[in-house]
Amino acid sequence: MKKTFYLLLLLFFVNNIFAQLRTFNDIFPNLNQDIKTLVFKESGYVKSSQKTSGFIIIGNEQTSKLDPQIVNNVLRKNPGFLVESILVLQINSDSINLLDIYNALGKIGDLRGRLYSSHTKKKLVPLFEEANRIVSDRQTTAIPDPTPAKSLPQKETVYIRLKDVNFGNTYYRGEMSLIQNGLRYTLTNFRNMSYLFIPVIKEEKFIAQLYFEPIHEGILIYSIAGADISDFVASKIDMDSAISKRLNVINSWAIDGIKKKQ
Repeated sequence: MKKTFYLLLLLFFVNNIFAQLRTFNDIFPNLNQDIKTLVFKESGYVKSSQKTSGFIIIGNEQTSKLDPQIVNNVLRKNPGFLVESILVLQINSDSINLLDIYNALGKIGDLRGRLYSSHTKKKLVPLFEEANRIVSDRQTTAIPDPTPAKSLPQKETVYIRLKDVNFGNTYYRGEMSLIQNGLRYTLTNFRNMSYLFIPVIKEEKFIAQLYFEPIHEGILIYSIAGADISDFVASKIDMDSAISKRLNVINSWAIDGIKKKQ
């Protein structure tokens, strides 16, 4: 009798934990099949849009069950350009938890040397020549990445310096928090991003939000990034491409880090 009782108790907890996982359709109930097919491919669904022609956002509260603040925090920056990405990393979600994802995002140094396809150079080149965690927004001394955490904080803020191949030294505030069923990671520039000494994106005018949630089909990675820039800069730089490339590199860094945790 005792063995039967403990077996039933174990099954109850297993089923209860399993039931907490949402499906992709739970989160995006009305997504058309063409987009859904892309989401489950390695490159995922990626769409850029501009304020002048109207933003296209799948993750808003009208068309998804994501926490509204994920999209709204980007829109509050009044961006002129947006890039949205949705991808399901098809791995066993039972083998990866939010702590694993948090520890993967802590490896800032792994952003160094990640490649992107340069149209001007016609080859793959490193987007970030250097990548370091730094002390604070006022003290930019490099510090090592921490050892993997054993417990998951509710919130955390880190500061990052990335030597960008186009913008030189760029400085970001990374804010991690647990929301809804997952983990949100927000990157915001706390200093101007400049090209040839000309400010391209002023401080606090670039934001990227990544949201990670274990679901039945694997790990959902939803990301949205935006930048508010002047019309003059917009006429000189392909901002859609600039934001897309950086978001893609950041996403691939996160994905590779998660895969290492399996």
